[in-house]
Amino acid sequence: MDPCSGAGKLARRQRVRNLATAFLRLAPHGFLTLGLLAMGACAHSPPRPTPVAVVAPAAAAAASTPAPIAPTDLADAATDASTPAAIAATDLPDVATVASAPAPAAPTAAMDAPTPAPIAPTDLPDAVSAATAPQPAMPEQAPAVATEPPTQVAGLLPAQYGDLFDRMRAGFKLEDGADQRAVDQQLRWYASNPDYLQRAFGRADLYLYQIVTELERRGMPLELALLPVVESAFEPYAYSRARASGLWQFIPGTGSRFGLKQDWWYDGRRDIVESTRAALDYLQHLHDEFNGDWLLAIAAYNCGEAMVERAVNMNRAAGRPVDFWDVWLPGETRAYVPKLLAMKRLVRDPETYGLEFSPIPNLPYFARVATHGQINLKIAAEIAGVSPEELYELNPAFHRWATDPAGPHYLLLPVDAADVFTENVDQLSADQRLGVVHYAVRRGDSVASVARNFHTSVNVVRELNDLLTGGLTVGDDLRVPSAVPELPAKVMLAAARVDGRGRSLRRAHVQVVRRGDSLWTIARRNGMNVNTLASLNGMHPGDRLRAGQRIRLTSGSSGGSGRAGGHRRMFYTVREGDTVTQIARLFQCSVPQLLAWNGLSSSSRLHAGQKLRIHLHTRHS
Repeated sequence: MDPCSGAGKLARRQRVRNLATAFLRLAPHGFLTLGLLAMGACAHSPPRPTPVAVVAPAAAAAASTPAPIAPTDLADAATDASTPAAIAATDLPDVATVASAPAPAAPTAAMDAPTPAPIAPTDLPDAVSAATAPQPAMPEQAPAVATEPPTQVAGLLPAQYGDLFDRMRAGFKLEDGADQRAVDQQLRWYASNPDYLQRAFGRADLYLYQIVTELERRGMPLELALLPVVESAFEPYAYSRARASGLWQFIPGTGSRFGLKQDWWYDGRRDIVESTRAALDYLQHLHDEFNGDWLLAIAAYNCGEAMVERAVNMNRAAGRPVDFWDVWLPGETRAYVPKLLAMKRLVRDPETYGLEFSPIPNLPYFARVATHGQINLKIAAEIAGVSPEELYELNPAFHRWATDPAGPHYLLLPVDAADVFTENVDQLSADQRLGVVHYAVRRGDSVASVARNFHTSVNVVRELNDLLTGGLTVGDDLRVPSAVPELPAKVMLAAARVDGRGRSLRRAHVQVVRRGDSLWTIARRNGMNVNTLASLNGMHPGDRLRAGQRIRLTSGSSGGSGRAGGHRRMFYTVREGDTVTQIARLFQCSVPQLLAWNGLSSSSRLHAGQKLRIHLHTRHS
């Protein structure tokens, strides 16, 4: 951070702190204090400097190379309007998988500006419509020229680097993917789209120091700090059709598995510190499970550990290599790992690819500050001397007007705002912290009418007063908001998703395929194992779907008798290369059963297009 701009921010904090202390002492019960505080901050303080753009295009590459392959598949994630689709973090049993594009994927919800300013709702699509348009041909990129790597000083401690990028480069440990066409393809795309990189690293300016520090503490490869570029373009409000959310794109089930709380007030998948902790816990778990192979661990983060484990076991049984480059994995996963390796090569030596990375100061951007209870986030921003938009950018897990009454009771604040916030918050009463007034219930009042009179929602009134069910009693003392908070657009969108979730919890028994759907994405969306979904529909997990096709999500019951179990017959169309053993494994039956159902012997040969009868055992819940 530039010393001058930092000094300016500190000066503003000092002025805000003095104003807050003086006004609160004069008017301990008046909310006018907070208004005067905000006016004082605006009148006496210079504007907060915009984070430095981190990536800038440099000299254009000139040679001619084979044209990169344009994206062909769709991703099941929210997308940047100008890039391929994003990738969702995953665990197969919990069904958090990723983008299905073999070409470079750009995660969700990118902003047109490289700063952490709020994004309009249209910049956070909850689908992949932006990725469905035909992709323009990508500019050719000159082959990587053999150049000397960036100079690293041996023996430097992490804190001794001036540029966070240099600190990261010194901790790179993964292989480069040299001579791998998939990595070169992703590298050409990234190098040809500096605007996308500028948006992503413009947002990363706020969060990257904390991620790098945590990786170093654990002794993990620092390339993993670049994984949010692939997952979400460092957009903490990124959200996919699979309901994956946050920098690390956790779906609800996987988030809960790794201790991320999710409720009406708060979603830990968007908590910068907690989601990073959970993502690194998950990656370390996968690394240990796959015997220290980081590329297989990263692949499993994308498509699920069960899928990678099956692929490894199949190769091992066939006597083939069991590294990432040799096992069979879904197309989106075969592109996912190369994206990270391409980003590593780009960050390590950007000049080779015609780019220049502006330095990121090797200093923490935010500090974690205790709130000691629930607090109105607009008031928190005012007494800290920051804008509500900036506060929500650092605390995107809170998607309401206040923090969660049940915790966590902390906020992330710019480092030079932490002390003034701590001093001011201690002088606020409980009602001042929340910005509430008291209302005595009258005859004829209901929760809905009180909410309407105070321009708030029924949920807010119930949450503020612990009213789970039932009506009101005349004379009851209710706490209600003193003013209607105006939330940033993407915070409102995050809250709306939570509010609408209850209306969509019941799954349909049959789903109509949308453009870009695959069995993988439908399975993720509905919390199912893809093999189960495929077997219910007499298909192979890799079969292509067409828009308008109807996919069965449950086995159903023709008689509606509610039996505990039964059998359903279906037919499977043999594909080129299928064997009886593979089909039996797919439908969880024995080879003799499959042969008997179809009048085949052990010497019978299968041919593509042949129809096989399958008997599925079903259980009804």
